[in-house]
Amino acid sequence: MPIDAQTRLVTLLGFPVEHSLSPALHNPAFDAKGVNAAYVATPVRREDLTAAVNGLRAMHFLGANVTIPHKQAVLPLLDEVSETAEAVGAVNTIVCEGTGDEPLHLRGDNTDVAGFVMPLTDHADTLDAGSATVLGAGGAARAVVYGLLTRFDLDRLTIAARRPAQAESLAREFAPWARDTAIAATAFAEAPVRASRLVVNATPVGMQPDDGETPWKEADDFSSGQIVYDLVYAPRETRLLRQAAERGATAIGGLEMLIGQAADAFRQWTGCEMPTAIARAAL
Repeated sequence: MPIDAQTRLVTLLGFPVEHSLSPALHNPAFDAKGVNAAYVATPVRREDLTAAVNGLRAMHFLGANVTIPHKQAVLPLLDEVSETAEAVGAVNTIVCEGTGDEPLHLRGDNTDVAGFVMPLTDHADTLDAGSATVLGAGGAARAVVYGLLTRFDLDRLTIAARRPAQAESLAREFAPWARDTAIAATAFAEAPVRASRLVVNATPVGMQPDDGETPWKEADDFSSGQIVYDLVYAPRETRLLRQAAERGATAIGGLEMLIGQAADAFRQWTGCEMPTAIARAAL
């Protein structure tokens, strides 16, 4: 990649960031599309977040991604926040708008929603009038629940958590988007996995180095006609996905969401569609 005095920077704001795959996703895509930009990951401590966001303006960045622990804290530091980011309560993408002759306008969005939905669009007929179960009620689950309620016509959506009160709180918060979808909360062990057309793991269970674990040990609850979607992307095939596929279910790994959220951010920064095949090969 040629880097010169007109190269625009995009960064990842988080702590830690050494594990991030975002530079491997975006830099080959910038190069392939002829976009004079470069992506770096920058560790930013909590107490330095305001200075880092002001630095985006001062140094005329093209944009940024935001990850743990800053996705919520960054909201009041931005000039504008999308409806999606406001509903989810988290920003993972910042778009710096304006020219070098004027102060940049920082717009926050949450592309995790678009990234989550992307591999499900071909399964809309299966999901419509069907039921879904989300395992987990943390930050990842918020994007999942919002995406399912706003993009598909589900009959029922159940949120299952080891702390039922957390699931109940999430169900109440997103009830305004439920429309004709019945939204419910339950204890984790009582999740209606067997009866669901879609099961989403929004917990970190099964992630390396604990890749021998699974959030749902009753593998016989999976069957053909189901979609099992694990947001974990390392390993690429989790125990959950392997056991679901062995029983005929359609398995979707977290790598699809990772690429999907990156593609949406790339489009907002550059106005170009991300060459996802190149990004996938780079990963």
